[in-house]
Amino acid sequence: MSIQSVLAFPTPLNTSGKLDTNFATHGKAHVYFSGSLSSMTNGIAVDSLGRLLVAAKVGMPGGSRFGLARLLEDGSADLSFGNQGSVIGQYEQGFEAMAAKVHVLPDGCLLVVGLHYENAHRSLPALAMFDPQGRPVQDFGDNGRCIVRLPGNLSLGVRDAWLPPGVPGVEACDVNVQEDGRILLVANHHYELADHAGILIRLNTDGSLDHRFNGLGFVIVRHLLMNTWLSTLKLQRDGRILVGGSINFPEEGLLARYHADGKLDESFAVDGFMSFRAQGQGARISQVIQHENGDVQCFGSSREPMLCLSLKVHSNGRPDNHCNDGLPHLLEIGHTGSQWSTAQAQPDGSVLTAGATIGGVEADFIVGRYQPDGQLDRDFGEGTGWVRTRLGRSLDTATSILAQGDGNIFVGGYSLDGNYRAVVARYLA
Repeated sequence: MSIQSVLAFPTPLNTSGKLDTNFATHGKAHVYFSGSLSSMTNGIAVDSLGRLLVAAKVGMPGGSRFGLARLLEDGSADLSFGNQGSVIGQYEQGFEAMAAKVHVLPDGCLLVVGLHYENAHRSLPALAMFDPQGRPVQDFGDNGRCIVRLPGNLSLGVRDAWLPPGVPGVEACDVNVQEDGRILLVANHHYELADHAGILIRLNTDGSLDHRFNGLGFVIVRHLLMNTWLSTLKLQRDGRILVGGSINFPEEGLLARYHADGKLDESFAVDGFMSFRAQGQGARISQVIQHENGDVQCFGSSREPMLCLSLKVHSNGRPDNHCNDGLPHLLEIGHTGSQWSTAQAQPDGSVLTAGATIGGVEADFIVGRYQPDGQLDRDFGEGTGWVRTRLGRSLDTATSILAQGDGNIFVGGYSLDGNYRAVVARYLA
């Protein structure tokens, strides 16, 4: 007589997309800014020692300020940085400010890019540079700070004075740094009501305008004389520059590409520009990434209804017909709308993306992962390719994402608990 023995092993648990409970408090860290009334994470980066940098808009008794904080790997404040772990400041004394991005330079210095609020209605792109201890770099701009003012007030944009956080508005700021240290950033000029043009700007390493770029230091981005709004830029590996955003009312998604000298790359799409709608509805691009093979993927949202949007195109700007038949892919998460706000390409060709559901207490972090072919990665989350996380009792909005060397995922944003509080969560890969 033989006896058949079956050994039952537990099914491996898929932890991808779950909060990493070893980080901070149950996977999330509230970012401390000394003396602040409120704070909102807008951008994150990791330095060479694995410490997390957080760029934020910080509410102080005298108005909004830019904030830069540093966290240790476990999510606690790095008290050796700045004042009790953070730097809070203005680009010019007497004016409000915010920080949107932080970039770690090769020498360890920290470049903060955000907006200087000229008044209650207008904004200007602005930058600040700090050394690794949080002290201003004196030879950058004016004692470490720089406000970008273009001839004819072309860099003067609109301030979001009434929109609730998390809802896409008119403020925009993005930055890339070239290998030679020159700085690319986008702005939007507001001529008058319903008359806008995007601006692509390049600065020298000291913050001054690089007049070698288009002979002016900037390019006016406008498609078919329509209202044009830029949200993001991407420096390609070959030195060409992609910008993304929207045109027209109602909005259509927009991509354009420029050569390294600031001239329009007319070989891209149709005469340098590509615009699209999403299943007959409006669209807006929030982030652009480039795959290793040169293909480009856009992330953002459709309009009416607002749904998470992704679109993959070839390096020449033509639709990738092997991905959703070359059409934008829309993803509905929740009943009140959702959007992708940020994305990051990974070494294996996948793409991480983050954003939020929209609508009061229904507003939560959403984090997703796409495969190299542009499709959602069903191995992420619980077979959907995305996860939705409620961090607090009310509105949660994710604004920024990056992966550590071990693959685990940082997501920055803010939660509403009395006042808005800057938060960073870490997810398992």
